[in-house]
Order: sequence, then structure tokens, then C-alpha cells
Amino acid sequence: MLSFFKKLKVLAIAFFILSVIIISIIYNILNVEKPLPIYQPSQVNAEMVDSTIQYQKKYHKIADFSLINQNGKTITQEDYKDKIYVADFFFTTCQTICPIMTDNMYEIQKKIITDDEVMLLSHTVTPEIDTVAQLKRYAKEKGVNASKWNLVTGDKKQIYELARKSYLAVKDNGNGGPFDMIHTENFMLIDKERQIRGFYDGTNPEDIERLLKDIKKLKNVGKLNWFQNLFN
Repeated sequence: MLSFFKKLKVLAIAFFILSVIIISIIYNILNVEKPLPIYQPSQVNAEMVDSTIQYQKKYHKIADFSLINQNGKTITQEDYKDKIYVADFFFTTCQTICPIMTDNMYEIQKKIITDDEVMLLSHTVTPEIDTVAQLKRYAKEKGVNASKWNLVTGDKKQIYELARKSYLAVKDNGNGGPFDMIHTENFMLIDKERQIRGFYDGTNPEDIERLLKDIKKLKNVGKLNWFQNLFN
């Protein structure tokens, strides 16, 4: 009988320790600031949004795409499946905000280099200039790691439509040219469901820090979903 109570005591202690660990993990996951918004076209500056979707209030997601990266590889939405990623628009010959944006994207790359859940995606707005060879040179100069960060070029119409109908990130230049656009300093945070969860000034170090924190928030949401599925 004494042996039975000793075993029961050991089991009780083990159960208590396991409970403390589980509660601690759940607390750390839940102990986050309010959830990140899911941005819809109607919530974004109309200058950045194609007129056909400016009043859309729900169900907005990044469209399928097929573009070519700095190594000549075709990059599609499948390469970003189940990934959190940061997207932006730039061009390699830009001498104003692009160098700052690229340097800050490089800093993000350093922070997420070992994180399999997070990637980066930069689209050129001048595909007629930014060929694969040009992007390759630029990537080498800027320290781009192809396993984490794709610089992509391709069909100008597709890039324009991605910019204004998916990422809600660039202005039409108003000159009437086909698919001409003015890129902005925006970085966009995209979740695993292909939804926009944040806009950030890619030239502002404080916004970059906020972006990194928001990536952690999205990762915590994923952990919480995992726990919920475990008990369903």
C-alpha cells in the first residue's frame, strides 16, 4: 500500500510539472498585444489601389503569380506557401529611397536567416531594365541570400496588377502609359493565408523594428492555432 502511494505521489508531481510547463507555454503565446489587422482595399489609401477594387471590404488576398528571380528561376506563390513574408517594390537604378529600402530589407534578412517560416520578396517596377542579369548583379552587391530573398522581374502588366490589385502598394503615374507605376517606400507583411497584415515605411528604422515584432506576433498566432488543433 505504501508503494502505491509513493507511485501516486511521483505521478502527481510529474503531472504538476507538466501542467506548469503547458500553462507557461500557452501563457506566453496568449500574452501578445492585440491581433494584427487584416487589410482590405477599402482601408488603404485609394492612390495605391486599382479603381476596380477600391471599395472591397473583405476576402482580399495576394493573387497567384509567376515571375523570374535573380538566378533565372521561376518563382510562384507555391514558393511562398505556408510562409510569412515581407514584400516590396523597387528598381535597381533608383538613387533615392531604393538603396535605403534594400539595406533595411538586408537587415531583416539577417534577422530571419535561420527562420524557415519567413521569407522576402522584392518586385522590380522597371522589368524592361531589370533583367535577370541586372538583378543578379544587384543581388550580389547587396548581399541577397537566394534561399530567403527573391528579387523578381517579368511581365510588366502582371507586376503592375500585383502592385495595385494585390499588395496595394504603388501609385499609377497618371501619364497614361500602359502599366506605368510609381513605387513607394512601403514594405508589406503577408501572412500564411496570403493576407496583408501590415504596411511599414521601408526607409524608417523604427518601422523596421515594428515589422520584426509583428512577424513574431504572426508566428505566435501560428503556435496558438497548433495548440487549438491539438485539443480539437
